[in-house]
Amino acid sequence: MENTLKFINEKTEGFRPEIGIILGSGLGEFADEYCDYAISYNDIPNFLKSTVQGHKGRLVFADIDGKKTVMMQGRNHFYEGHTMAEITYPVKVMKKLGVKTLILTNAAGGVNKNFKPSDLMIITDHINFMGTNPLIGPNNPDLGERFPDMSEIYKKDLIEIADKCGEKLGINLQHGVYFASSGPSYETPAEIRMAGILGADAVGMSTVPEAIVANYCGMKVLGISCISNLASGVEGAQKLSHSEVIETTNSAKSGFKALLKEIIKVV
Repeated sequence: MENTLKFINEKTEGFRPEIGIILGSGLGEFADEYCDYAISYNDIPNFLKSTVQGHKGRLVFADIDGKKTVMMQGRNHFYEGHTMAEITYPVKVMKKLGVKTLILTNAAGGVNKNFKPSDLMIITDHINFMGTNPLIGPNNPDLGERFPDMSEIYKKDLIEIADKCGEKLGINLQHGVYFASSGPSYETPAEIRMAGILGADAVGMSTVPEAIVANYCGMKVLGISCISNLASGVEGAQKLSHSEVIETTNSAKSGFKALLKEIIKVV
């Protein structure tokens, strides 16, 4: 990791971020509006190249309303064939750069029948159904303890801040449990029924590994999902496609960006 940190520090002149943001599908435009330094993942030692449509694949550093922030403009996914260690490596790098609060965003399918496309959902908890855990393997005591507590990954004080920011902006925020599967295929109707029975409100293919590692590293985590579609089998659901995901997140991004900016002011 030392060569990664050395390269980034040289490129950013020692910029020390306190807030980290991972921007999901269709949401990367936020980083374009605030950019003091930008580094392609392709150039950063030990970083993976982003291959998903709608992900620019850059690490963007910016001062946003006096808060030093680092943003991942797109993420890598387990379904691309990478290991859990590889896809969560940037979270560990953020920790070493000085990040104390990590905001995770994603596009997700709505399981909760009260949700509709373009809703924003604050993640209150998650279900890891990806079949593995990013902490498997040798433990690094410099980052965290072997058996981290998971009782409050998504911090209640950050959720309260997000709610107040949403209220201020007139955005009705949903709350719910995020269910993560490995992908890349979308879930079957039977799998969605199972997820609902288990308590899920939204489903996706990311975020959970990053949240686990951030919690392990002692970072405070806030998660926000943009409900891009109704999940398979939910009444009113259409045939699913990634283009639909991008289209819906594009329609919701103005409210999302306003919310994100407001939250950064307060945390």
